[in-house]
Amino acid sequence: MELFKNFKDFKMDVLKEVGNIGAGNAATALSQLLNKPIDMAVPKVQLLSFEEITDKVGGAEELVYAVFLRVEGEAPGNLFFILSPEAATNLLSRIAGIEISGGEELSEMELSALSEIGNILAGSYLSSLADFTSLSMYPTVPALAMDMAGAILGYGLLQFGQMGDDALLIDTTFLEGQNEIEGQFFLIPDPESFPKIFKALGVPFDND
Repeated sequence: MELFKNFKDFKMDVLKEVGNIGAGNAATALSQLLNKPIDMAVPKVQLLSFEEITDKVGGAEELVYAVFLRVEGEAPGNLFFILSPEAATNLLSRIAGIEISGGEELSEMELSALSEIGNILAGSYLSSLADFTSLSMYPTVPALAMDMAGAILGYGLLQFGQMGDDALLIDTTFLEGQNEIEGQFFLIPDPESFPKIFKALGVPFDND
C-alpha cells in the first residue's frame, strides 16, 4: 500500500512540476505580448475523471467562456481553458488592459484577445509536457465559445470523438494587485494517451 501511495505521489509531483513550468512560460509569453509584467500563482494540479469536470466549473448549466482545441502528435487529446464571464471580463480589462465595451457579450476584438491568451496558455503547458516526456504534442488553432459548460464539453466530444476517462486539471490564477482572476485548464487525453505520457515519464499509470 505504501509503495502504491509513493507511485501516486510521484505521479502528482511530476504533473505539478509540469504545471509550474507551464505557468512560468505562459507568464513570460503574456508579458512579452502585452509588454507588461504578468504574475501567475503556482497552479493547483489535479487528476480527475471526465464526469468531475463540469462540477469543477460550477455544474453543467453554468455559463462559461471556453477556449478549446485539439492536441495532435504522439499523445493526442483535447484541451479546454474555461473561465466564468466575470473572470473573462476581469482578465481582459485588468490583465490585458482592454477597455471592455460593457455589453452582455464580449465584442469580436475582446473574444479574439481572450482566444489568444488561451492559445498562449495551451502552448505553454503543452510545451512543458512535451519537454518532460520527449513526446511530440502540439495544439491546433483554438476555437472560442460562450455557452453552458455541459454543452461546450459535449460539443468537444462530438467534434473530436471519444475522450478519455481521465483529465488533468491545472487551476490557473492571474494576479493583479490584491485581486486573483481564476481560470481552469483541462487536458483530456485520448484513451491511449495518458498511459503513453506516464510511460514516457517512467511512472506506472493507473486510474486511481
